[in-house]
Amino acid sequence: MTLLIAVTWDPQPWVERFKKHLPKHDVAVLGHGDFDRSRIRYVATWGPKPGSLSDLPALEAIFSLGAGVDHLMGYQGLPDVPIVRVAQDDLTHRMSEYVVLHCLMHLRDQRRFDAAQRAKQWDQERSPPIASEVRVGVMGSGVLGQDAARKLKVMGFDVAAWSRSPKNGDGYRIYSGDDGLAEFLARTDILVSLLPLTPETRGILNRRLFEKLARDGQLDGPILINAGRGGLQVEEDIVACLDDGTLKAATLDVFQVEPLPQDSPFWTHPQVTVTPHNSAVSDPEMTARYIADQIRRHEAGEPFQNVVDRKRGY
Repeated sequence: MTLLIAVTWDPQPWVERFKKHLPKHDVAVLGHGDFDRSRIRYVATWGPKPGSLSDLPALEAIFSLGAGVDHLMGYQGLPDVPIVRVAQDDLTHRMSEYVVLHCLMHLRDQRRFDAAQRAKQWDQERSPPIASEVRVGVMGSGVLGQDAARKLKVMGFDVAAWSRSPKNGDGYRIYSGDDGLAEFLARTDILVSLLPLTPETRGILNRRLFEKLARDGQLDGPILINAGRGGLQVEEDIVACLDDGTLKAATLDVFQVEPLPQDSPFWTHPQVTVTPHNSAVSDPEMTARYIADQIRRHEAGEPFQNVVDRKRGY
């Protein structure tokens, strides 16, 4: 056997896709029957149990079944082989759809009209601003962040981004480092977080950061959209900042604990939109095809693409 699937969900759709796209490779599933660990060359995984990927002497690569790799960072006994991120168009487009949708929902104040509909009220009290009057700031300038920023710009938003290291934007400014963060926040009405979760970014979405967001915008207060990782946000700070007006609203797709506990205040908070970590779900067909292509490249002597820098954590 050469490919091991180690996931926390139903593995069967993945087994079927990998067998289709890698017909010359045997496929095993962790926790589903015995297999010869000495024959495993590749692992496709999400959220493996500690120690379950140890003792694989022939292992050549680990593929993370998603854009993030924080579920592998700090993993005890992780083999010293390349970790490859899934960075394929399907996942990228899904994330951009989510970001554009929710920026437009906040731009057009859709939650207010939803409430008016339920109350059978014809609400024409005020018209929303146009996109060019609203400043969106995207935190994170990887593949997902860059695509989302480009598409927001096409919709007419005034877009900027922030990255930990200097980068060039495609028709928009990218601020960088600690020096650029304050200036970036001060010009941001809608903050979109697509950062990876690393020791440096854990808890970065907190009161101190929210207080630096723009107060002179057209939306009557700053708005948070987090579709990155739940560990980026301090959830007590989000609730408190919504209650005292530091934030006007929030759209949250990720949480510190998932599924979101029944007693979480996010479920019923009038200024919060909750989605069940589905902004960019990894499609088994597209993901298996991407990983199969990476394996064929490797076996033809070519380098893996999108290899994780373990020191940076992404």
